[in-house]
Amino acid sequence: MICNNVTGIIFSNMHDSHLREITDLRTMGSIPFGGRYRAIDFPLSGMVNAGIGKVGVITKHNFQSLMDHLGSGKAWDLSRKRAGLFILPPFGYNNSVYQSRVEALSGIASFLSHGTEDYILMSDCHIIYTMDYQELMEEHIQKGADVTVVYKSGVMPADLPEKARFELGRGHKINEIVIEPEAPGNKVNWSMGVYLLKKELLVQIISDAMGRNRLDFIRDVLMPAAQSHRVFGYKFDGFAGVMGSTKGYFDTSMQMMKPEVRGDLFKPSLPIYTKVRDEMPTRFGLGSNVKNSVLADGCLIEGDVENCVLFRGVQVGKGAVVKNCVIMQDAVVGEDARLNYVISDKGCKFRPGRSISGFDSYPVYIAKGSEV
Repeated sequence: MICNNVTGIIFSNMHDSHLREITDLRTMGSIPFGGRYRAIDFPLSGMVNAGIGKVGVITKHNFQSLMDHLGSGKAWDLSRKRAGLFILPPFGYNNSVYQSRVEALSGIASFLSHGTEDYILMSDCHIIYTMDYQELMEEHIQKGADVTVVYKSGVMPADLPEKARFELGRGHKINEIVIEPEAPGNKVNWSMGVYLLKKELLVQIISDAMGRNRLDFIRDVLMPAAQSHRVFGYKFDGFAGVMGSTKGYFDTSMQMMKPEVRGDLFKPSLPIYTKVRDEMPTRFGLGSNVKNSVLADGCLIEGDVENCVLFRGVQVGKGAVVKNCVIMQDAVVGEDARLNYVISDKGCKFRPGRSISGFDSYPVYIAKGSEV
């Protein structure tokens, strides 16, 4: 495979502050999504599907959940004697915890330098997407690019953590990069936080940036590179759900109700792998009613469920009505309870008869293990 000469780097904590409630006890990469997956499963599976056999996951804090999920990497066929999956420590310059992408990359310089691969593919975890990295690599080589940046055309999401807009020239060459542009409602080419470049170039520009105390990757590294190197854009036309806020997470989860979105995310040719948890099939009690919802295995449904994403092991009691909700693993909704526009974290318990309602513009978040 063409990508067997690539090392994958995934930033698991890069945008945690934008989802403070959901990431209070976990990383951005370990946020549950779609009933049985974690956010990191999508870029990690994409790298494995492309033939990348060495992937480093950069951590920072609250990564116990991430380590429990990834384990040795066996679920992604990355449990190997050579290469495989690496959990990288959160230390940057002078053994302090990194505060920027540049510091994080500087902290793993030895990991990058000691590898035999010639290219580095970097991705964040704040966007849910399925991409064929083989095509990205082929276009990068074909154009003789020094750096290839993945972008999407359209209205820039309001909660996008890194608001960078690209002005493209001939052959999708990036001529200008605009940070935090004031262009509400206008169609632009916005960054998806996915970068492909040669290892030697990355090590060089990161070392140069650190030496000059320039720590912002887009402003201090990518913008100068666009003037001095061949930096190209790669247009991504598939579904890209931005989780830049709690509402962004909720809206992206609700997109799972659309068959075309599920078809774009879960392609037979590009499977999404995740940690296996064997469960019995979901059981539906007499009188239960389920409409337009995504349910994982192991659920017990005895009430009404509509427009919801239910994770493994969720129980909905008799007479309960759950609408427009994201209910994470092992939550229990008591009899005759009413939930509407609620994000329930793992292991929550809703007592019988309780009623909780948020709004489409402001879903209510219930913290992990809460009893309401």
